Amino acid sequence: MNLQDLKNLKRFKDIVTTLAAHGFDEVVDRLDMPGAGLLREIRPAMRDLTIYQRLRLVIEELGPTFVKFGQIMSLRPDLLPEPLLKELTTLQDKVEPAPTEAVLPLVEEAIGAPLASVFAHFPDQPVAAASLSQVYRAVLHNGAKTVAVKVQRPAIREDIEADLRILEAFCRLLHEQFEDLRSYDLPKLAATVRRHLLKELDFSEELDNMTIARSAAKEIGLYVPVPYEAYSSERVLVMDFVEGVTFRDLDRLPGLDRQELARRGLRAAVVQILELGFFHADPHPGNLLVGGDGTIALIDWGMVGRLTERDRSGLIDLLQAVVDKDSAALADALLAVCSSRHEPVEPLELERELLEILDTYYAVPIKDVHLGQLLARLLSLLRRHRLQLPNYLVIMIKAMITAEGSARLVYPELDVVTEVRGQVHRLARKRYHPRHWWREIRSALAAFRGGSRDLPRRLQRIIAKMEQGELSFVFHLDKLEELVGSLENASNRLTVGIVAGAIIIGSSMIITTGVGPLLFGFPALGVIGYLLSVVLGLYLVVTIFRNKNY
Repeated sequence: MNLQDLKNLKRFKDIVTTLAAHGFDEVVDRLDMPGAGLLREIRPAMRDLTIYQRLRLVIEELGPTFVKFGQIMSLRPDLLPEPLLKELTTLQDKVEPAPTEAVLPLVEEAIGAPLASVFAHFPDQPVAAASLSQVYRAVLHNGAKTVAVKVQRPAIREDIEADLRILEAFCRLLHEQFEDLRSYDLPKLAATVRRHLLKELDFSEELDNMTIARSAAKEIGLYVPVPYEAYSSERVLVMDFVEGVTFRDLDRLPGLDRQELARRGLRAAVVQILELGFFHADPHPGNLLVGGDGTIALIDWGMVGRLTERDRSGLIDLLQAVVDKDSAALADALLAVCSSRHEPVEPLELERELLEILDTYYAVPIKDVHLGQLLARLLSLLRRHRLQLPNYLVIMIKAMITAEGSARLVYPELDVVTEVRGQVHRLARKRYHPRHWWREIRSALAAFRGGSRDLPRRLQRIIAKMEQGELSFVFHLDKLEELVGSLENASNRLTVGIVAGAIIIGSSMIITTGVGPLLFGFPALGVIGYLLSVVLGLYLVVTIFRNKNY
């Protein structure tokens, strides 16, 4: 066993100890860890809390990887119950900033030069610290420009990689040991966390996201900080420092038109998602900064969503059905994009339940409708029907809910449905513009031309394979194995019955002859035949009653 194995084992024991300390005794028992008996003696802390609150505390105590796991799980309202989602959205990164002397070598490595040659001033303390990185407010020599320097915490990638391996093993164990958890597919969620976390650890991806967002900043009406590629790398990101206050601290900027500010923020989210197909996946109030002139800046572009034109068209249909209270169209739109984790859903039953939700919300004045709560209830309905949304759609809905929450924080009386309805209808009408139709026709003609050119060649290959006997067909028929098994059982019983009948007839003929040797005064061979037929008959009766085939 090497040092890394010992380190992983210690970390695994830390996880089990934390679970035991918060009352997850059954989990500790099922893990079957060495020394689990001692861990069961740990007195559970805060038994008066709910299971979801205790689970949140466990995640926070286990550190950055598990906090990110919880935050990514909070993006799956179609899978997880509402009380758990509520706890996961409050997860906090409780970490102290790393010493600046340990961070400076990373910055110098990224810029490829001594710190003093690039920065006129680099502070001793960060202005913000999170589980993966911390941010410094520095000043460049070039034009005395104030910049934000986002630096990964030292050795965080190695720690994350080790924790990810443990998390994946832990999720596999839970998946195997707890049948109730299998519907959540924890191994798949762990793989999703790995993908998201490794992307978030690569600041060059965030730089690319900011560059793309800046190209469309005027269309969305937001300011995106300017990144400095020359000073950035996978572990360091340098960008303009944005002066402003968050949406939570707008009281420090009196005189702003809060209603217009909320409308612009919400409109920006809708345009990003439905018109551009490239959007900030977490527009919460802390990532939205407002300058003194009312400019809204959107920061932290580590997590984004991307939608194809077909995706956006489907989303427009879905949102249009919601704002127009069209339950039939909404059911069709949801079934078109969802995958079933269980039995197929009856469309009419789903439509009735959707109409019940829509009626509840449209019974109140339109300005009082919370679109985010409505979407959350729709996701809860999908969870009950075991319908799973694709990742891109979940991220979009989460972004919409977050954007609405941020807008209502600024102006609680905002008529969200009316704001969204106008933009959705505008984008829906845009799809019927002649220019849009002409583009689709050209695309279809190009596809048909390419397909028709290759069609003769493909047909020739198929015919050649048929002539050479290389072409085979595979049919998959549901329940076929059960049918074959039933036929085999029936034929076996019929065979046993025929054999038993033949033995009875033969034994009767032997007994009438009186040929010795005798048993109980009768020919022994005939008596044995009768006994054998009785055994076979009892066997048939028992198997029929056991399988309830009567």
